[in-house]
Amino acid sequence: MAKLILTSEVAGLGSAGDVIEVKNGYARNYLIPQGYATAWTRGGAKQVESIQAARKARAIHDLDEATALKNKLEGTKVRLAVKAGGEGRLFGSVKTADVADAVAAAELGTIDKRKVHFAAPIKSVGEHEATVRLHDDVTAVITLQVVAAK
Repeated sequence: MAKLILTSEVAGLGSAGDVIEVKNGYARNYLIPQGYATAWTRGGAKQVESIQAARKARAIHDLDEATALKNKLEGTKVRLAVKAGGEGRLFGSVKTADVADAVAAAELGTIDKRKVHFAAPIKSVGEHEATVRLHDDVTAVITLQVVAAK
């Protein structure tokens, strides 16, 4: 088993700054090369503190604020204009940063692009769903209306 410090959120494992133990192959072949984690060292306590301080600065602190943002996000459809070819296929796919920018442009609030997750990559126009973790206890489902850009 390898002891690691997560540097970003990984679904099913934890958030940035968490200390976890995973199998050696998972750590060596996936988490460390992708930049999701670093190896635990004796000086790792300072690194954990700095990562957690940065996470707290970006996080929505109040549960009521997160719930209000969730209600606002789930009550509207977020429109994304993306370059598309014939038959509604996109050139590339919709990125989490695109969703965060569209939410900010629609003046619904600000969300962290690292907290947006798709069930499957979005590669066509139409309506799709994305989940956003706003708080430890609050998750919102956003309806995305993907249209072809002119």
